[in-house]
Amino acid sequence: MSFVDRHWYRLSWLSVLLLPAAALFAAVSALRRALYRAGLLPRVRLPVPVVVVGNIAAGGTGKTPLVLWLCDYLAAQGRNPGIVSRGYGGTGRVMQASASSAADTGDEPALLAQRGRCPVWVGRDRAAAARALLAAHPGCDVVVCDDGLQHYGLQRDVEIAVVDGLRGNGNGLPLPAGPLRESASRLREVDAVVVTGDGVALPARARAFAMSLEGAAFRNLLDPQRRRQAGEFRGERVHAVAGIGNPARFFGQLRALGVDAVEHSFPDHHAFAPGELDFPGADAIVMTEKDAIKCRHFARGNHWMLPVSARVDAALGRLVLEKLGAHGP
Repeated sequence: MSFVDRHWYRLSWLSVLLLPAAALFAAVSALRRALYRAGLLPRVRLPVPVVVVGNIAAGGTGKTPLVLWLCDYLAAQGRNPGIVSRGYGGTGRVMQASASSAADTGDEPALLAQRGRCPVWVGRDRAAAARALLAAHPGCDVVVCDDGLQHYGLQRDVEIAVVDGLRGNGNGLPLPAGPLRESASRLREVDAVVVTGDGVALPARARAFAMSLEGAAFRNLLDPQRRRQAGEFRGERVHAVAGIGNPARFFGQLRALGVDAVEHSFPDHHAFAPGELDFPGADAIVMTEKDAIKCRHFARGNHWMLPVSARVDAALGRLVLEKLGAHGP
């Protein structure tokens, strides 16, 4: 069990010890939001509508696959979306992801640029990144922000909060005693809540949607045209690595596919070094697509990634279009 699972997803001695710090974090967070809402801190309004996909709990919830799904849906309906991302693990400078390396942009923007069919711009200042995107791509008519629910300096027209169906809000405490960036009551204010996981109970609210992450075909890092199905790893010595917000989800998906692997967890956005994947006797090393972005430059023939795609009720897309309708096509 990881440190996060021991202390953020249950009430532990450490989470109790950190309650004063958590109370201070919650107070500062609430004050900051109140100052934005009162107009005492500046907010930027873009000339096109903004959709924010974020969460209230730290850690992986499936935001990036949902952003890709939403952009594909919007494009299929005649919109021209662009993506803005903070770029955790990158330099923080404003840049176009497709023209930069993952070391500069961070792993998630690099994945968005690789998988998506729309422009991706990155920057610590999301408003500046969005302006650069619109200047370079004047046909863009909606900006989708990957993460940034708490980035109140950028005004938004639609808010989507993604929740891990298994972990939920953990012990319900603010950072650092728990995983919450904002109070759980924040979920009542967003336009939609998307819950990641099959068969989980949705929150008792009208605009809640289930999302599953699907993928079964592994691709080779050296030659992406080479593919293997999960059953082809049977009988092999497999090691699985995950440097994402919730490694347990990836390992659970492997087990569901019948892949028996030795599991190795790394911190989210971990910058892998070649020696960290030297597992003696390994026939295959499997990883997430996000981790593969950072391992491709030293990949070997036995390195494989598992791409996943979001499956979401199209009603979510229709809701977003309804919210955007007042802004025109």
